[in-house]
Amino acid sequence: MASRRYGACVLYQRAAVLRMMCRGMSAAADLHSQVDFLKGEPHRNHPGVTNLKTLRLPEELQVAARCIIQRAEVPRLADRAHSLTNFLWSRKSPVEESSLRKRAVKLEKELWEKEMEKKADIDEQLLEDRIRKKVFSELKKTTYHWKTTRYDEELGVVYMAARLAGGYAAVKRALNEIKKKDSSFAPQSLLDFGSGLGTVVWASHSYWGDSLKEMVCVDSSGPMNVLAERLLKGDEERVEPHIKQVYFRQFLPVSPKVQFDLVVAAFTLSELQNVKEREDTVLTLWRKTSSYLVLVENGTKEGHQMLMEARDTLLKKQDKIVHDIRPAAVFAPCPHERTCPKLASAITTPCNFNQMYQPLPLPGRNERQTEKFSYLILARTELEGTESEGVDWGRLISPVKRRTRHVHCRMCCPDGKLQHLVVTARKQSRDVYRCARSSDWGDRLPMLQGDDEDAESGSER
Repeated sequence: MASRRYGACVLYQRAAVLRMMCRGMSAAADLHSQVDFLKGEPHRNHPGVTNLKTLRLPEELQVAARCIIQRAEVPRLADRAHSLTNFLWSRKSPVEESSLRKRAVKLEKELWEKEMEKKADIDEQLLEDRIRKKVFSELKKTTYHWKTTRYDEELGVVYMAARLAGGYAAVKRALNEIKKKDSSFAPQSLLDFGSGLGTVVWASHSYWGDSLKEMVCVDSSGPMNVLAERLLKGDEERVEPHIKQVYFRQFLPVSPKVQFDLVVAAFTLSELQNVKEREDTVLTLWRKTSSYLVLVENGTKEGHQMLMEARDTLLKKQDKIVHDIRPAAVFAPCPHERTCPKLASAITTPCNFNQMYQPLPLPGRNERQTEKFSYLILARTELEGTESEGVDWGRLISPVKRRTRHVHCRMCCPDGKLQHLVVTARKQSRDVYRCARSSDWGDRLPMLQGDDEDAESGSER
């Protein structure tokens, strides 16, 4: 009898605990459902969705590119385009002089110590010369030899075949963050630094063609500027350009007081020789920014590192020349302004995103491809009234894993941490759950109060 009573008591306690848990989950779901973060949008198009479907080049741009490529008759174009793509993707950052000097001193010290252990009677001057030659030879073998890529007309056509569609896809996807999150933004002026073939102009025009009145493209390569202008005119010299008010320059506007509503530098920081040059360039571009500065790079460790350097420069360093006192604020993709948790982890991985696109229809390149890129958007002022009160948004940093009645989401959160969030309709709410199922890598997801209780916090593995 006593054992039966004890068993009944245990079952009663377990039932009571389950009822309390259910009431708690129900209360959390009710709290979540009270927050209107959808703003009348369907779940599949909630405010955090910024991914785009497979992108195609504008018809006018695609036709012009094909005409230019056919007329150029570049030998082995497909092979050279493939090689250039691989080169640009695998390109490392230039080795800094300070780092090279430290390596040389360390190596020289090790060689001297080895010679001293021999205790041989050798002429010091001869030994010093021999050690210096060894140091120079070793550094020459082991140091990455970075060099500036100089584009003539032929290499520009190869670049067009290799990168026109992919570059356009990355830029358009990055700009969609502004279009989606700040729908009232209507820029009148654009500055594209390191403009190359002018993909930024085409991508920006697709969003704000009605408002843009002045677009300045700056690229040090004269042949690239000529190709970009030919693309605008459909490769016909006497025809009006498809997009008007586009001006090409080889140098930035001199006056530091001249600002542009939108400033973009896509795949440009990686073309600069050292940290100091990148820092000076970022500060100069920020001075010329009235509303948004957009930086895009390859989705590699080097590309991500350069963007984080730029982020730290604008958030932490004081500019000596200040004409606009409004501070920089991170707009996207980071949901915080703390140190990037991906760089803080023991094994660093780049923060990057994917965009599907249709390449130029060239031999062997008809299937859709994926552009992997990293980006950073900074704003002059924080947006007011565009986000729902009581809602913080995290960023999905890997593909969403959809399972039966739950979704696995790896997220970068507003507290500066990486989290693995398991989203269910019972824990979060039906709305949050359906939004999670409709979201993917790169989108934002609402994180309501109580979500952190259902998360596995820590470094991404």
